[in-house]
Amino acid sequence: MSAELIDGKQIAADVRERVAAAVSVFEAKTSETPGLAVVLVGEDPASQVYVRNKGLATVKAGMRSIEKRLPASASEEEVVSLVRALNADNSVDGILVQLPLPSHIDANRVINEIDPSKDVDGLTEASAGRLLLGKQGLVPCTPQGSVILAKTVRKDLGGLNAVVIGRSILVGKPLSLLLLAENCTVTMAHSRTSNLADVCRQADILCAAVGCPKMIKGDWVKPGAIVIDVGINRIEEDGKSRLVGDVDFDAAVERAGAITPVPGGVGPMTIACLLRNTVIAAARRRGLADPEL
Repeated sequence: MSAELIDGKQIAADVRERVAAAVSVFEAKTSETPGLAVVLVGEDPASQVYVRNKGLATVKAGMRSIEKRLPASASEEEVVSLVRALNADNSVDGILVQLPLPSHIDANRVINEIDPSKDVDGLTEASAGRLLLGKQGLVPCTPQGSVILAKTVRKDLGGLNAVVIGRSILVGKPLSLLLLAENCTVTMAHSRTSNLADVCRQADILCAAVGCPKMIKGDWVKPGAIVIDVGINRIEEDGKSRLVGDVDFDAAVERAGAITPVPGGVGPMTIACLLRNTVIAAARRRGLADPEL
């Protein structure tokens, strides 16, 4: 068996296209344009690239991109004050604080200052609580993108056994809750799980989010399973640097029914879902129904 490749680039492009259409409908109803504000503190090169890419994608989707930059020497109170000002700005529908923040700033405090109605990254405690309780809220982007990818293979995931490897608050925990909401039977596994290989072999949907290159071996994959590889790791191999996932792709592709490549799988979905959350937040803040996305 050679698995179907889940084309994250194309699926993300489809999501962005639907977002752009939803923005046009929103503007026609409100005469306003959704706005996404990104806060960048310091000069981290990777963060600067991420912020630039998010800004370009926001504008391409027809929304306003607002960049707020502070020096690495900015105090925690200065960052909090900026977030509070964005909360109070009615032209801003989504707020994202680019992580990591400088070490002298408490990232948890800053994140939790974000108005939950504008928390398009889905990282505040309020957003996490709403997800846990099954209430309406904004959902973390990478887990949301992972579920969307799985549903392109099988629209109804109900009744499937899902195994999520990794228990981070950024991916593993919210992803498990989203899969529960899709009526999957979910097992959360991690580095301390006994007989991890055997647990993985029970999965109809296998999601890897551990940050360990090629940790999931090919023979851990149930034949025909949907494999969602969230990991992205840079390794040196044969004298060359390349990106690989948490799954041994070359081996897993021979057993899986469908699998995300790395790169080009889950990664492109993160920004697409950020834009998706922004237009949803804009609609909800004005008492409108969620756009059809």
